Amino acid sequence: MTDDATGAAEIRGALRRLRRTTGLPVAFGGLVEPGGGPRMRISELCGTDTPALSGFAVASGNGLGGKAVALARPCAVTDYSASRQISHEYDVPVAVEGLRSVLAVPVVVRRRVRGVLYGALRTAEPLGDRALGAAMGAARDVEQALVVRDEARGLLAAARSVPEPAPAAGAVWEQVREAHAALRALAPKVADPALRAELLDVCGLLAPRPQASGVSLAPRELDVLACVAAGATNAVTAERLGVRAETVKGYLRSAMRKLGAHTRGEAVAAARRAGVLP
Repeated sequence: MTDDATGAAEIRGALRRLRRTTGLPVAFGGLVEPGGGPRMRISELCGTDTPALSGFAVASGNGLGGKAVALARPCAVTDYSASRQISHEYDVPVAVEGLRSVLAVPVVVRRRVRGVLYGALRTAEPLGDRALGAAMGAARDVEQALVVRDEARGLLAAARSVPEPAPAAGAVWEQVREAHAALRALAPKVADPALRAELLDVCGLLAPRPQASGVSLAPRELDVLACVAAGATNAVTAERLGVRAETVKGYLRSAMRKLGAHTRGEAVAAARRAGVLP
């Protein structure tokens, strides 16, 4: 799945949640196109009656969505066609769809607008704090998903650039181990199954070829061991993996039992001998 397709899927899911939580009849949105001036293209429609808004390009500063892109903050109007707060380049498709009250919330990642979510009514009435709060919450969900995706891409690139370590190259091995731990911790947070599989594939490349040890660790046991091998405490491991510290202890005890280890250090050493950790 491409980055654009992944982002569009996140936008689509957020729009569905927005309609479900607010009861707004119409929601739509899209991503800001890379390169050139900031321009958002409406690609996802939810609850619309016509294709009038589909594929529409919104330039920064123009209309309600363009204003949200330019200001990097939520904007709303009670009657779109009559509002003096926005410019009116896009009145025709908005009118064709029959929209009156509209809000637009930007998706902002690292101070850069990456997309816009819209919610709308076909009547001219204030949308209220509940609708705005729900739209902002949906935008935050998309932002977090994009942050995770960006981090995953960065880790993949970094992991692939680590040279194959020679037997005595201790510093390079530490790079490999840190990359392995970071990738294993991030993979469960990635919603895109193709990207998640790619992360785990690279983890497999970073670990030595498994030996005929008979050791079979569950994915979460390996996640915990990878963090422990990188020097993380139980608390830090829990934070990285998004679980409770007690859960980390449970996975660690299980892994130690399977590896015949009595301490954390012995478990890491045994996992490396078994070829499941770099």
